[in-house]
Amino acid sequence: MADRLQKYLAARGLGSRREIEGWIERGEIQVNGRVAKLGDQVDSGDTILVRGKPVKSDERAHRWVAYHKPEGEICTRSDPEGRSSVFASLPRLRGQRWVSVGRLDLNTSGLLLFTTDGGLAHGLMHPSRGLEREYAVRVLGEVPEEIQHSLLRGVELEDGLARFESLAEAGGEGANHWFHVTVSEGRNRLVRRLWDAVGVTVSRLIRIRYGPVDLGRGLKAGHFRDLDPREVRALYTAAEMSPPRSARPTGKRPGRGGSRPAPGKPRRTR
Repeated sequence: MADRLQKYLAARGLGSRREIEGWIERGEIQVNGRVAKLGDQVDSGDTILVRGKPVKSDERAHRWVAYHKPEGEICTRSDPEGRSSVFASLPRLRGQRWVSVGRLDLNTSGLLLFTTDGGLAHGLMHPSRGLEREYAVRVLGEVPEEIQHSLLRGVELEDGLARFESLAEAGGEGANHWFHVTVSEGRNRLVRRLWDAVGVTVSRLIRIRYGPVDLGRGLKAGHFRDLDPREVRALYTAAEMSPPRSARPTGKRPGRGGSRPAPGKPRRTR
């Protein structure tokens, strides 16, 4: 069965669909001896060269990891300012590339998912899926009931109306108060912007869940772990895809592993 070229290559772990589209536009891919163009369809019988190297038609053994991003790391592969990249902490691959499922800004920590299956990453991030992202948020000062309700009803931002799907008090002492909130879209810095729009200052932000996968309590900042088979199957289900044959445990232990308690304890949800 024929697939679009970028989808076919992403499914074999060569990169994200967006990255591969860039390679096609720059003439870096050939199909059956001619330079490929956007819209080309291919199947396992075609001869494909990426920067002169042949692509094997067999299915690769994909990997899926959860990474606990610390504050101060960027989510791009390189940075002219020399800041640390999340990709530097991931296990090295041969013939494949890590594709991130969404991003976190420089000052946000918590769960990032990575996979070598670019098709899965695309499916999980597609707006039509509406996958929930859950965050632990520490704010300064009290947050009146009416402000909490307005965040659930919807707040007008510069790029349109937005809201929290849920909002739960999660403890705190003195001037600091924790909340757990969920959003179902990936607009840039959405959680911070919602709080800012109602005049509340966020002092710390941690993503603790993406779709069906939790950060958990056993993963230190700057460390990764391979997802277990249950989590892998749940991700493919969330992306409305069938898990590949390679969706099996790798037997790897958590990379640079350890434990870290999750902040706050939910009290009630509105």
